[in-house]
Amino acid sequence: MLGLRYVKFEPSQYILKFRNGKVVSEGAGLSFYYYAPKTSIVAVPMESAEVPFIFEEVTADFQTVTVQGQITYRIADHKKIAEVLNYTLDMKGNGYSSEDPKKLSQRIINIVRVLTKKSIEDVTLKEAIKSSQLLAHNIRKEIMANEEIGFLGIEILGLLILSVLPNKETARALEAQTREEILKSADEAIYVRRNAAIDQERRVKENEFNTEIAVENKKRLVRETQLEAERAVQQKKNQQKEEQMDFETALEEKRKDYISLTVENVKAEADGKAYELAAVMKVLEGIRPEVIQSLANIGMQPSKLIAIAFQELAEKAGQIGQLNISPDLLRELMKDGQH
Repeated sequence: MLGLRYVKFEPSQYILKFRNGKVVSEGAGLSFYYYAPKTSIVAVPMESAEVPFIFEEVTADFQTVTVQGQITYRIADHKKIAEVLNYTLDMKGNGYSSEDPKKLSQRIINIVRVLTKKSIEDVTLKEAIKSSQLLAHNIRKEIMANEEIGFLGIEILGLLILSVLPNKETARALEAQTREEILKSADEAIYVRRNAAIDQERRVKENEFNTEIAVENKKRLVRETQLEAERAVQQKKNQQKEEQMDFETALEEKRKDYISLTVENVKAEADGKAYELAAVMKVLEGIRPEVIQSLANIGMQPSKLIAIAFQELAEKAGQIGQLNISPDLLRELMKDGQH
């Protein structure tokens, strides 16, 4: 029959068959015959769709950032979206009869962009770069509560913010700033380490000085002890010397007394001898020298008598012409001299 056709759909398509403006059958993956002049077929995709996006937005500190991400959605209410958008198939086999199915992704992206702009405007550049996960969470929460999304019957399965990047000049500036901060942190770490090393060295030096001071104090105590011992020994020696001097002084005093007594005795003895000699001389006064000499020679040894005789001869040598001495006499004199 002219105009009667057969059609078969995929299980991922939800089909609404309209005849005279009323739904006569619906379901996923239907197949049926239809009369083309009086039938309209609406095919709503049931599978999820992943749509990437990339935006340029301005942060709260007026810095431009590029936001790159991806949103995953699916049509949850097929009848509702069929009422809002035209998903009617072209009976000539050219796909959909309108551009509405192609515009759905863009409408969702526009909503995402508005929410992203709102979130980015509330944070600074550094906060935006660091908070991609928080940004994705906030946008997803708001888009799920969005009236237009609910009106279209769309279910948001996921939203990811892959990156939030500044422009090249700002990135280089941030890199330079971060690099300077890292270098500053490294310098501070080196400074802290050097200070720690200096402090440790100072402690070591202090310990060494304290040790040296303790050693010197010990040496001083030892030296003082030695000096005390030497002083005690010296005092003992001085005491012994004083005792020795006292002893010697007493001895000298006794010796002085002894010498004085000896001198007195010698003087008394000399006086006695002088008196005796004076008495003898007084007796010998008036006696001729020759008699005195003869008296003195009494009991004298023969050799001494001969010597006296020779002395008298020598005194009278001018009166003696010639003197003969026999060898026997000289021998006897020499023999007596040796004895």
